Amino acid sequence: MALREELREKGIRGLYLPPVKLPQMSNEEIDALVREQFLCRIAFRGRESPYIAPFQYVVVDGQIYFHFTDYGRKMSLVGEGNPVCVEIEGYAPDLSDYGFVILIGNLKQVTDLDERKKAIETMARSGMERLSRKFLAAHGFKEDAEWSDFTPDKPMVILKLGDIAWRMGLKSP
Repeated sequence: MALREELREKGIRGLYLPPVKLPQMSNEEIDALVREQFLCRIAFRGRESPYIAPFQYVVVDGQIYFHFTDYGRKMSLVGEGNPVCVEIEGYAPDLSDYGFVILIGNLKQVTDLDERKKAIETMARSGMERLSRKFLAAHGFKEDAEWSDFTPDKPMVILKLGDIAWRMGLKSP
């Protein structure tokens, strides 16, 4: 039961409870959180309902890059060209300190070979430093794969977030 309803049932009326709003992050705080983290969620506009999935990402030269396997629902949704919502969060284990960033933009396939290579090498390096090799299965690799197998010569789909129309970050008080 909502607090207002509970107070009304007890006969307490006229009490105004202002909403508590989280502080907004500065542009510098947003950039720092995006650079520090490596996992995000991307929400797609689906046909029947929204569709959300987790992704590893990297930041290279101020751009956010993702690797997509070339199968599954997300690929058909990307092909429709609708904007996506990317959510990135960071928090202390006990949630005493937290923040999250929302970015709305379009995913564009990276076709420039040098740009693609740089994104893949950065993602492999980040994976080696921060993730188990078991996470490679999320990238479509076999169970015995190593992060050293994550190379630009593989037929990988690399996308970047472009045309960012809106970004916002909120943090703990």
